[in-house]
Amino acid sequence: MTQEKFELNEPLEKIFKHKELEQIVKAIVSGKYSWACFLILHFSGYNPMDFIPYRTYIRLLKNNCQVGGAKLYPNEHRKLELLSARILPGSDKHGSN
Repeated sequence: MTQEKFELNEPLEKIFKHKELEQIVKAIVSGKYSWACFLILHFSGYNPMDFIPYRTYIRLLKNNCQVGGAKLYPNEHRKLELLSARILPGSDKHGSN
């Protein structure tokens, strides 16, 4: 395992918007570390599905997002209020295996 050197060249405020940083901190304080990692990846411009298993991705969304009547598209999460929402049960068309 190799460790990459990471340098922060920009202030944190320029990487994340204030509201995004609040959501990340709230997830950490609540003990939702997986959700915090999801948010960090998402708000940094990465697709969380590239880093976490599909079932974990769906579980995190179900536990932390709500989409009432609208379809949830992975590339449009930034438009959602992620922590203030819940996904409605049965909205996932994929069965658990």
